[in-house]
Amino acid sequence: MKQYKVIISGGGTGGHIFPAISIANTLKKRLPDVEILFVGAEDRMEMEKVPAAGYPIIGLPVKGFDRTHLFHNIKVIQCLLKSLGLAKRTIQEFRPDIAVGVGGYASGPTLWMASSLGIPTLIQEQNSYAGVTNKLLAKKADRICVAYEGMEKFFPKDKIVITGNPVRQDLEEAIGKREEALRFFGLDPMKKTLLVVGGSLGARTINHSIQGDLDKLFASDVQVIWQTGRYYQEEALAHLKAYRGMPIWCSDFITRMDYAYAAADLVISRAGAGSISELCILKKPAILVPSPNVAEDHQTKNALALANQDAAVMVRDAEAKAMLVETALSLIQDDAKLASLSENIHKMAHFHSAEQIVDEIVRIIERK
Repeated sequence: MKQYKVIISGGGTGGHIFPAISIANTLKKRLPDVEILFVGAEDRMEMEKVPAAGYPIIGLPVKGFDRTHLFHNIKVIQCLLKSLGLAKRTIQEFRPDIAVGVGGYASGPTLWMASSLGIPTLIQEQNSYAGVTNKLLAKKADRICVAYEGMEKFFPKDKIVITGNPVRQDLEEAIGKREEALRFFGLDPMKKTLLVVGGSLGARTINHSIQGDLDKLFASDVQVIWQTGRYYQEEALAHLKAYRGMPIWCSDFITRMDYAYAAADLVISRAGAGSISELCILKKPAILVPSPNVAEDHQTKNALALANQDAAVMVRDAEAKAMLVETALSLIQDDAKLASLSENIHKMAHFHSAEQIVDEIVRIIERK
């Protein structure tokens, strides 16, 4: 049997990288001889996370379009042209059977080049609102794996398959480990636990909303697991000095995200597609604070897709400082509302997403 070769491209944030690694791991399980090469953006976190997961990666000098400083885009265009050349060379040398794009800067040049060299492509669109890059790539793609209904308004209907977004494999195993998880964080099993996450780099608004209302949290009977992200930890710890004895675990990164979810009665999170997929599978009641700094405001659209089904509570970024902590404290004490949010978000879960995406990858390669 021929040894298959697969390029997986994309990244930029954990929300793109973890699903990509999940697809790679599932491919390896299905086809132990498969050769996988990642293509990422050279200064982003995939350059560290992908090798840590055991896969080789090539970095492109690609950058995001700067909507505020338009002349910065001269440099962006130069980087794009350089990236297209490097992507072309990589594809010609590696000779993949298929190129898979998971979103993020690097997937554009890689999939564009793969298509023009006659290599089949598969796109994984995580959001409920498709980005510009994926809309352009869709014209030549063989398959488009999506997580939401109604995506035919962006893509050719005959190419779409609903698979959901792959999540980190260890997360599902944590369900039912609440006591063990609370012990890990040094927290009390008799108290309600609020989990606050702002992504790997952190979310300024969420962090500042928590900092600004530490008095209310301190006065409540709620304990907190607070992941600040890399850029906000020092500031958060400085604020916490005045609240000695407060039941709060605070760090820039959570190594055991499975435990963090298992411990949580309520989660405050951005509305990235990956986070939402995790919350759906784990049945976690959530307050979503969409980031306003993402292309086409897709996080607001992701959050509304849940809020409209009464599957999550949405607090807009601009309103978070005034109402986020208050909303969380009243919601976490309302057991009936928590239970209904948990049921409704679970109805939106897609299981075995990575397996379904791998089914499509194998089908395309074998058809070729």
